[in-house]
Amino acid sequence: MSCWPESNWTAPCEFIILGFSGWPPGLRALLFALLLPLYLATLAGNLLILGLALATPALQTPMYFFLGALSAVEVAYTLVLTPRMLAGFLLPPGGQAVAPSTCAAQMGLFVALGGSECLLLAAMALDRYLAICRPLYYPQLMTTGLCWGLLAACCTGGSLLALGLTAVIFQLPFCQGGLVNHVFCDVPAVLLLACGDRTLQEHALLVACLLLLVLPLALILLSYTRVLLVILGVGDSAGRRKAFHTVASHLTVAVLHYGCATAMYARPLGSRSLEEDKLVSLIYINLTPLLYPAIYTLRNRDLQGALQRVVAGVDSRASGTGQQAQVT
Repeated sequence: MSCWPESNWTAPCEFIILGFSGWPPGLRALLFALLLPLYLATLAGNLLILGLALATPALQTPMYFFLGALSAVEVAYTLVLTPRMLAGFLLPPGGQAVAPSTCAAQMGLFVALGGSECLLLAAMALDRYLAICRPLYYPQLMTTGLCWGLLAACCTGGSLLALGLTAVIFQLPFCQGGLVNHVFCDVPAVLLLACGDRTLQEHALLVACLLLLVLPLALILLSYTRVLLVILGVGDSAGRRKAFHTVASHLTVAVLHYGCATAMYARPLGSRSLEEDKLVSLIYINLTPLLYPAIYTLRNRDLQGALQRVVAGVDSRASGTGQQAQVT
């Protein structure tokens, strides 16, 4: 029995995520072989930063608190999207069938985690602004309670927006066979399947973009402009260099994240090419989460030092164990 009768658009039995199922099998297998190591490296890099931030006493500061939280969000983000996308490369042509509830859950988690990340980057910019522009008041202002409060606000804000946007979208009647021309149930790809008036949903997407992309990016740019002016105006060359490296890492991550997100979502639905969106999503899902830990660890001496101490400690314990075995 068909799930999509012509007389009833409102109750789809399933969505079909097409992904790259129309590509030749050899090319899909090659993409799987290329992207699987990137996925594993992304998990390893973000888990390493999270572990260092939690286990290293020298990193028990607000900056590394937010960095660890950002890495935790990245781990959850890749776990939600990447395994299903990788599985799609190995399945027979025709796409992956998912229940509407699964599609809605995937969309909601994606928006919630992506939105939380956007807000976390703004919280990190606030932390750097207070640390560099208000150093005398920084210990009193950026307390442990405030750090946890900002983290809770970021996660709650992203989750509430995701819940509202997903609920509004899945009130729509759907048609066109439920064929989602994307690698997951992304918002624009599902919206384009709507048969009824989607004006409310497009306005909801616009509001979400303003709150999660435009407003945080404006706050980040304002904060870092003020920070750069302070860095260039005071302090010795060594202090300026260290502060600039920290700000440069955060700003690089923000530009990557908001640049990709803006390219994906801050465009009218009518001007979209879903084939192009799928290609951009390969970068957005697989490459940018891998670059974040690389940027932070390569440009951060504290993280490098913590990693070296961990490696040295593992080596010393291994050599001690080997010596005890030889004595025995």
